[in-house]
Parts: sequence; structure tokens; C-alpha cells
Amino acid sequence: MSDFRKLDDGVYASPQIGVSDIAEAAALGVTLVINNRPEDESEDQTPGAEIETAAHAAGMNYIAIPVTMQTLSQADVATMAEALGEATGPVLAYCRSGTRSTPAVVAGRGHARTRSGRDFRRRRRRRL
Repeated sequence: MSDFRKLDDGVYASPQIGVSDIAEAAALGVTLVINNRPEDESEDQTPGAEIETAAHAAGMNYIAIPVTMQTLSQADVATMAEALGEATGPVLAYCRSGTRSTPAVVAGRGHARTRSGRDFRRRRRRRL
């Protein structure tokens, strides 16, 4: 059984998924799978290409936005915001434990709600 964690009505985060988890994601109406894991991060990792193939076979879109907490950049956040904004239904984001995908989604949502990352930083500085 999958460990999909509902972040809001349109987004789930999960630890590493396998090809068999795609059917459960499809049953939830997921239309986009986001892979936040760098390839070859661990030996037990299902390759992104296999997840992508299964997602496409199930009628879902797939995008890889590989990040680590040390390398999560403004460009990654903008890419996440764009992917979330273009999704036509629920989204499943996954990484090794789900811990990276959760803040990546939150940051992407926040970025999408502002006119730009600079506006967000300016507003935050004013509050401090």
C-alpha cells in the first residue's frame, strides 16, 4: 500500500514510489507525477524512467525536478510552481522520504501566489 500524504485538495507527497503505486495514484485522480529525487541517489531507488513510463501508460504526465535540501534553488521553486499551475488535476510529488517534496510543493505554491520570488522576499523583509 502506498504512503500518499495529502498536503491539500490537489497535492499528495510520498516517499519513493514504485511502478505498482501508479495504479493507486490513478485511482485518486492524479494527473501529474513529480519526481523530486536525483537519479542514482540510492541503490534501492526505482529509476525515474520506469515511473515515467508507467505514469504515461496510465494517462498521467510526469516531470523530474530533482532537488536536495542543499540545492533547492529559486529556479527549482519556479519550475515546481509552473508544474503545479499547469496540472489539470491532483498531483503526486515524491522523493526518498517525502520530506523534500513537501517543502518543494509549499515553496512552489507560495511562488505561484506571488508575482515573483523577489516580491515575496520584499514582503517578508518588511514583516521582520
